[in-house]
Amino acid sequence: MNQTVKKNIKTTIVIIFSAFLSALTINVFVYSGGFFPGGFSGISVLINRSLIQYTGIDIPYGLLYVLMNIFPTILVYKYVGKRFTTFSILQYGLTSFFTLILPVVKLDYDIILITIFGGIFSGISVVLSLMQNASGGGTDFIAIYASNRYRKPIFNYILYANMGILSIAGLLFGWEKALYSIIYQYVSTQVIESRYQRYKFSTLHMITNHPEEVSQAIFKSTRHGITKLQAEGMYSKSEKTMLYMVVNAFEVNDVVSAAKEADPKIFITISKADKIVGNYYLKPME
Repeated sequence: MNQTVKKNIKTTIVIIFSAFLSALTINVFVYSGGFFPGGFSGISVLINRSLIQYTGIDIPYGLLYVLMNIFPTILVYKYVGKRFTTFSILQYGLTSFFTLILPVVKLDYDIILITIFGGIFSGISVVLSLMQNASGGGTDFIAIYASNRYRKPIFNYILYANMGILSIAGLLFGWEKALYSIIYQYVSTQVIESRYQRYKFSTLHMITNHPEEVSQAIFKSTRHGITKLQAEGMYSKSEKTMLYMVVNAFEVNDVVSAAKEADPKIFITISKADKIVGNYYLKPME
């Protein structure tokens, strides 16, 4: 079995679990708290509840969510990647399916606990799919497209846009549920922001006596460039070389391991890079 097949099997398993967790969050936590999740999921819930309350028509959440994802799917297929789009369709398709077959459960716990844990489970389901280069569709598609284009995390901006959806929900169904929904969405977004590393960057300063060996070892694990600067140890008065580079946060451990293997005595400092201006290689999604 080749690596591509193994990778696709692993991705499929994780996506199935992610979709199951997402559907469970909808059918248990969102239902119990009466929340509006935000994004296309929130719009689907809002339309579903509005139709039931004002017309008596019950269009399933899953069907609404799939229909709303058609245009964003075309967008990411064209500009992000075919593999990303394929597994994203699998994720939101399975989420819609699971919401139809899983029972709806009403939890009888404190509303704050339901809000926080619902947000955590929602964020975890999104992170699981994102870490496999897929997504749950909807505004995740928009966030990925914008993040790819501007090379910085956009999920917090999506949270701001969701305020509009929640405002409409507040007008139609009461502000208490809308305000709890904001907490739910905030918790979910913070889980995503803290765990998804693709658009976060780290700066490495490495002091070594073996710059060529270290550089070649690093180049085997990443395509990012390295800048070499001559330096002097002020205590030892000996010549040193400083290697400077910027990598994605998720690549730091691999780069450090490669550098330490080439020079066990290397000295490395790691700091956060808030913004990059100029040429920077970002591995495209497939």
